[in-house]
Amino acid sequence: MMDQVDHTSKMERLKASVDRRIKEAQREKGLLIVYTGAGKGKTTAALGMVLRCIGHGWKVAVVQFIKGAIDTAEERALQSFGDRVTFLRMGEGYTWETQDRARDTQFAQEAWKTACEFLRDASYAMVLLDEFNIALHYGYVRLEEVLPVLRDRPPMQHVVITGRGGPAALLEEADLVTEMKQVKHPFRNGIKAQPGVEF
Repeated sequence: MMDQVDHTSKMERLKASVDRRIKEAQREKGLLIVYTGAGKGKTTAALGMVLRCIGHGWKVAVVQFIKGAIDTAEERALQSFGDRVTFLRMGEGYTWETQDRARDTQFAQEAWKTACEFLRDASYAMVLLDEFNIALHYGYVRLEEVLPVLRDRPPMQHVVITGRGGPAALLEEADLVTEMKQVKHPFRNGIKAQPGVEF
């Protein structure tokens, strides 16, 4: 165990390092943020960022791909903020349920077309494209069409993209990437999805 002298010395070095990085980080820009990986919490983390924006009085748009047929408590909660939040469920359900590539592609294309409207509108401080990585992974929407739109969005607009299987080129383009790793999940032990945790 570390004694007080060692602890103080370590914290002083840490503070100097953090202070230096804060001094060097003076640029502001709209960030491209990706939450990916097999673990739970990608949408939850993204919605936390949406809530932060709302707390600043900013407008946000949420476009849900794939799982859009599912009614969620977070949608109901966010809609209570009125015109500061646009929340659109634009899919029919998980791909293993629909099993219809043509239809899934059609819905994803329509959702992407709608998302592009928000990505051109500087009045939206943040645009969340929920489960968009899945639409990209299955080729419902082509990444080659997406990257130019992301690059041409308003300079201070943040974009958050969630879903498993984030493509390498998107991760390279992103300013912040977090990969959620599943360590343990109650579903694997026969525990069903429950209100307040899963939806």
